[in-house]
Amino acid sequence: MQIRCGSSLSLALASMIVFAPLSAAAKPTAPEPVIVASGWQLQDAARVPQSGGEVAAATFNPAGWYPATVPGTILTTLVNNKVYAEPLYGDNNRPEKIPESLNRTSYWYRTVVTIPQAYAGKHIWLNFDGINYSASVWVNGAEVGTTRGAFIRGKYDISYNVKPGKKAVIAVLVSPQPHPGVPHEHTLTNGVGLNGGITAIDGPTFLSTIGWDWLPAMRDRDTGIWQKVFLSATGPVLIKNPLVTTDLPLPKTDSTDVAIQATVENITDQPQKGILKGSIDKIAFQQPVELAPHSTQLVSFDPKTTPVLHINQPKLWWPNGYGPQNLYKLHLTFEQQNKPSDTQDVSFGVRKITYSVPDSDNLTISVNGVRVFIRGGNWGLDEAMKRIPRERLEAKIRLHKLANLNLIRNWVGQSTSQDFYDLCDKYGILLWDEFFQPNPSDGPNPTDLDTYIANVRDKIVRFRNHPSIAVWCARNEGFPPKEIDDRLRALMAELEPTRMYQPSSTEGHGVHSAGPYHWRTPREFYVIHNDFFKTETGSMSVPTLESIHGMIPKSDWETITDNWAERDFAKGAQGGDIYPSIIASRYGTIANLADFVRKSQLANYEAFRAMYEGRNAQLFHPATGVITWMSNPAQPSFVWQIYHYDLEPNSSLFAVKKASELIHIQFNEATSELQVINNLPDALVGATAHTFIYNLDGTIAYQHSDKVTAQPDTATTLGPVAFPTTLSPVHFLKLELYDNDGKLLSDNFYWRAQPEHQDDLTALGKLPTVNLEAQVQRKDAAGKALLTVTLHNPSKNLALMSHLQLRRRSGDRVLPVYYSDNYISLVPNETKTITIEADQKALKGEDALIAVDGWNISVAPTSAAGVAIAPNVDAQPDHWPATGLPFQTTGLRQ
Repeated sequence: MQIRCGSSLSLALASMIVFAPLSAAAKPTAPEPVIVASGWQLQDAARVPQSGGEVAAATFNPAGWYPATVPGTILTTLVNNKVYAEPLYGDNNRPEKIPESLNRTSYWYRTVVTIPQAYAGKHIWLNFDGINYSASVWVNGAEVGTTRGAFIRGKYDISYNVKPGKKAVIAVLVSPQPHPGVPHEHTLTNGVGLNGGITAIDGPTFLSTIGWDWLPAMRDRDTGIWQKVFLSATGPVLIKNPLVTTDLPLPKTDSTDVAIQATVENITDQPQKGILKGSIDKIAFQQPVELAPHSTQLVSFDPKTTPVLHINQPKLWWPNGYGPQNLYKLHLTFEQQNKPSDTQDVSFGVRKITYSVPDSDNLTISVNGVRVFIRGGNWGLDEAMKRIPRERLEAKIRLHKLANLNLIRNWVGQSTSQDFYDLCDKYGILLWDEFFQPNPSDGPNPTDLDTYIANVRDKIVRFRNHPSIAVWCARNEGFPPKEIDDRLRALMAELEPTRMYQPSSTEGHGVHSAGPYHWRTPREFYVIHNDFFKTETGSMSVPTLESIHGMIPKSDWETITDNWAERDFAKGAQGGDIYPSIIASRYGTIANLADFVRKSQLANYEAFRAMYEGRNAQLFHPATGVITWMSNPAQPSFVWQIYHYDLEPNSSLFAVKKASELIHIQFNEATSELQVINNLPDALVGATAHTFIYNLDGTIAYQHSDKVTAQPDTATTLGPVAFPTTLSPVHFLKLELYDNDGKLLSDNFYWRAQPEHQDDLTALGKLPTVNLEAQVQRKDAAGKALLTVTLHNPSKNLALMSHLQLRRRSGDRVLPVYYSDNYISLVPNETKTITIEADQKALKGEDALIAVDGWNISVAPTSAAGVAIAPNVDAQPDHWPATGLPFQTTGLRQ
């Protein structure tokens, strides 16, 4: 953090430490922070000839300035003022519509605030949580500080510039990164182009916004005040950079040792003394401190000096699926004469992460003594323009929890924010957290090392208390240069006592990336070379028909155009240029867009399930993790996602959810063996596996049962599936796993072709339409609309990939929605129940409508109080003319 005040600091502390139960007496309180989010205005600096002092004067008239969105980027403000149309729709982001000149000028932000009267007699601070790229900050005509780098905070003492109860002018001159570069446009002719470029030389910035194969260039390079701005007030002593660490006496977890440290700083010319007090639940401790003028001191507490910090029976923090995400709050106060000078609240979890096991040389992450097979997703950028309010971010991370994922890789640190870490803590999502260097082939090394390291330092001290962070990684797909690596290792030794430092995302401890990134057959995902901890592998991932309709104009619905290329559907690592031919060869000729989407959901499900099941097959022997490239889209896209930009899941999410069950039954699509996956620390005993094989006409061709004992942290092979020789060319495999009490633990469903034509599934087109029977109930509680849908297949045929989509009765989709399952298949006379949760407000007072589609699915309309079910007619290929969905061949962009 960059702090500017009228002084610096140092400190001396008394020898006595006091600890005691927390008193029930009321705690003294510090003045509340005030968020500065309204009243901001913006203007291109080239249009403002006045100096910073003049712009920050009360007499300045910002006539013609735009109302500004803060937090937000320059482009966000301009879009909100309708200067430009929504960049992430159609061809609105092309350079002739939004100019590259946006990243080659500076901008003034300006607002007027009232300083709270409660701040009287205090040191008053102006705080910035993030500005991209550099800024000079002015208050009431005076420059109070600067920042450089997108990931460093600024904190400025403005006590001598403002008066409590009076208005103050804040003006910020924001400049884009010095090397914005020249982007590659995504086109059908040239594909998605090269990744990155010169932007990497500037280090801590949103270097991906020059354009990558998953994102077109953002014309302002995400320049702006992209994080929170707020006022705060303190006394003469500050509490800085608190650190909480916990240790467990593994294999026991019945107690923890908590260690706490914080720096206290005297920002005045006078000696100061007081008491640093801390509390965790009902535990309290304190230490008297004396500080010389302008001095700092590190104050520490641990069980040796403060026995109450040895805590029995702690509530542990676990990754998703392994246990609850219990969190504690540490409250620190520096108290002088019974009044708080400064306070800090720190959320933390009691957990211990280790990185190796005796039977493997590969990176193996264990939490609280339990091996965690890493099933993760890469995030390239949370949102292309950093429009990521907490509610939207929470939906994304909750969808990862729903998919049974347990890790997000914060690629090149591009998604770093306070909400991101808080929500990963809440939902049990571990973090592989990176600093700010891409693959060496995607841009040069940073040249301003001081700025780079300052941003890294502030990121570490700001977020290191989050239990979700598992690994710090220096660089994507390469080693940092020695001068950076040396300084990073020094930072780790100083600031980060417990976590692993991994220099490269593709070297060391069995860690490798390198894709592939295009669609493959399921059996290909079972091939493991030396990539035992796989940090990148991906596939095409086509969204729903409605999501596609929402991201490109109707004129592009039935022809693959340059607007599809802008949304990543083009030649490149994803293989967009050959994907339609793969789909047609595997599932049959493409009739139109609806048919393409229907067939692509089969492809999504096959690939994303195998992506994780292929690693399950060698669970911890030797595979230890797989992270899909990517799970989160930064823009509306056809590739590398488990949900669309609009937050609607496609079949990829539910394929990952299925494959990532901790107790799981699967068909090994490379060896044709049946496997039970046990990723829990206890053996599975007395279970039963059932295998059913169905012909295309719905008749049962084979059934078999196996008794199962599955050892912990192991893939148990039950032997090859005995496929009859008389099966139809395409047939179906249904698997079920029950525990000793007859409870269903896991089920799975595969469509499969005969080995001699294993990639020809075109016979699926012969499945007759199945008209499902449905029952539905709606119950609203605690602001949530809760729906229960029961689907029954009354026919003699297979119902393949039944898809439910929640809408308002008027027809518009409700988003986001959390489905217990989706894209489900039903054998004859089978019944399944799905639960659905959505925000009640998202229905806007209307009844709910559940639209149903699938491979060969219709549904008998039905209704209940507040909800109805009906077929999704638009998703049916025969609802639309046959076009063949060709590629555009004339009038292409060059």
